[in-house]
Amino acid sequence: MTATDLPKPDHARNMRIIGHTNQGGLADGIQVMVSDGYAYVGHVYSGGFTVLDVRDPRNPKFVRHIKQPAGTWAQHLQTHGDILIVNNMKDMLRDSNMKKADDYYTGAIGEKVDLSGQGTEWSSGIRVYDISDRANPREIGFMELPGLGVHRVWWDGGDYAYMSSLPPGFSDDIFTIADFKNPEKPHPVGQLWLPGMNTAAGETRTWDPKYRYALHHVIVKGDLGCGAWRDGGMTTIDVSNRHDPKLLAHVNTAPPFAGGTHNTLPLPGRGLCVAVEEAVFDHQADGEKHTWIYDIRVPTKPISISTMPIPAEEDYVKKAGQFGPHNIHENRVESFQSENIVFVTYQNAGVRVYDISNPFRPEEIASLVPPKPAQLMDWRPNRPQVLDTTDIFVDKNGLVYITDMNAGLYILEMDNL
Repeated sequence: MTATDLPKPDHARNMRIIGHTNQGGLADGIQVMVSDGYAYVGHVYSGGFTVLDVRDPRNPKFVRHIKQPAGTWAQHLQTHGDILIVNNMKDMLRDSNMKKADDYYTGAIGEKVDLSGQGTEWSSGIRVYDISDRANPREIGFMELPGLGVHRVWWDGGDYAYMSSLPPGFSDDIFTIADFKNPEKPHPVGQLWLPGMNTAAGETRTWDPKYRYALHHVIVKGDLGCGAWRDGGMTTIDVSNRHDPKLLAHVNTAPPFAGGTHNTLPLPGRGLCVAVEEAVFDHQADGEKHTWIYDIRVPTKPISISTMPIPAEEDYVKKAGQFGPHNIHENRVESFQSENIVFVTYQNAGVRVYDISNPFRPEEIASLVPPKPAQLMDWRPNRPQVLDTTDIFVDKNGLVYITDMNAGLYILEMDNL
């Protein structure tokens, strides 16, 4: 693809598009991982995951698509070394109780979904692939978990993988730790949930039932995990005993703020945590979402100290689609790492890059808004044809990979990174 063939961004500041692919026609993209010149992209509409050759970032090429069992979401994945992990959970877009977005993003999922079809109507757990041949993932293991399945995984190498999953008897997704010493035979060893979520044990919620208290995922650095619990806020967790994780602190800004905590990235060298809230409804119908900076030097006492600037070069609230943060680059071992530069996807406002050298005064230093997609992969009725920048990965060379729910993978360069 030549420079003249590349999509033209609607807005760009200190960033440019250098490559783009529609992923072999499977243009819906959620989480993206890049390893040794190959990108792995999870899907929400197409099922399974896709392998792309990005050794020439200006000419990315579709390699293959690997399906997952029928009725199964596999939108999130992790890579490290020669291992790829792919989540398996029920495809919630096809659940009869999830007919509109409100059904998924409000209230307790465990009280709405029939879990009896697990194992026959959908696959529940994580699948493990050997990617020593990067172009040809080979399945080597499967860890089945009863219930809805695994939503998201954090694994950056090491002996343990950290997951959000919804087992029977709980109101929604909880924290699960798996022993991953043998990737061919992972097995769960520890759990943690917020008080009130274990309905089978007689616990009752103390929060307004319109809120969704559910773990999105935990990011672990050393023995400290930071958890994002959607409308339940953020937590710090002691995982020094992987068989018995301990809650250190629980902070929730909703209400009065809008909630939807989606990512919680610890920056251990600075004693900070960046917490990203997810926008889930069009035109900010779910309220204004923020990216917060917390001081966690004392992990038992997180203190919010600032929020990132909100994009303002145009009126994104009036623009079609969802305006607000979604995902963050997670400082993985095999990627670009910085505790001063933070990358956040912003859905209909593209991608935003922040300098948090002064955590009390974060500044936007770069941004790019791709054009609207050529067509929709989203098969739901009455969805707008608008960009939805979903996930981000920055490689060690500073190349930025962003996915779109309908437009495939963009590869970006940033000035002075």
